[in-house]
Amino acid sequence: MTDKRRSPLRDANLDRDTAAQIPDTPQTRSPSYRLAFADEAFLGLEELRPVRLQLELLKFELLLNEHGIDSTVVLFGGARIPSPAEKDGARTKTLADLSHFYDEARSFARLMTRKALETGNREFVVVTGGGPGVMEAGNLGAQEEGGVSIGLNIVLPHEQAPNPYVTPDLAFNFHYFAIRKMHFLMRARAICVFPGGFGTLDELFETLTLIQTGRMQRVPVLLFGRAFWESIVNWDALSEAGTISPEDLDLFRFVESAEEAAEIVENWEPAPPRSDIPGR
Repeated sequence: MTDKRRSPLRDANLDRDTAAQIPDTPQTRSPSYRLAFADEAFLGLEELRPVRLQLELLKFELLLNEHGIDSTVVLFGGARIPSPAEKDGARTKTLADLSHFYDEARSFARLMTRKALETGNREFVVVTGGGPGVMEAGNLGAQEEGGVSIGLNIVLPHEQAPNPYVTPDLAFNFHYFAIRKMHFLMRARAICVFPGGFGTLDELFETLTLIQTGRMQRVPVLLFGRAFWESIVNWDALSEAGTISPEDLDLFRFVESAEEAAEIVENWEPAPPRSDIPGR
């Protein structure tokens, strides 16, 4: 990350490096003597949570601005979806049957990356959660097309590393799910949701809630695999119960293929603002 601003004040990084070379004495070894911004134990205090939230918001924002990325296409989906080559080792028959969505995610990412390359990688840049499964497929497709892609990993109790297809300079790691989800949506031109688990459902329903309540502009929300989504969510029951409006069922579309999704993104015209402000 580069700082293009000119300031007459002494650079903080220079002071950090200078402080690391001071004489070793009981005073300089004391935690109280450490520079506050270079003190990892201090930054990890419970009371510093607001600062850490701000840092996670700023780091990603500044780096994407530095790379000139203005808009993204988001791919949500399960880490457990195997590639077709690996489907025989899937833990369930359903996962094996869902493996073709790995290839659809890969193909869709290639189609979006072609659009991104036409803009100099400023628009329609693919972003995933940076992990395996559908996420890996999205980053792989972008790499195969010769473009860049973003991976937003998060620290989990079990070890997780970015998949090898994320553009290294655009690989990020988060502590807070909330900030990570915010970054997924802040530049989104389209949201594509593949079969997945709790995390995918969380991301989908937060997106729909923000659009439903007018906190986010309408963008294409494309659910790959009608059969899967209708088997786990009774959408019509929500409408019939009155817990959502019938119009809320128009906030997303079912698609089956990369080509179908790409056509919707290509021809998307935002719907006019709704006259009602529906409740959740």
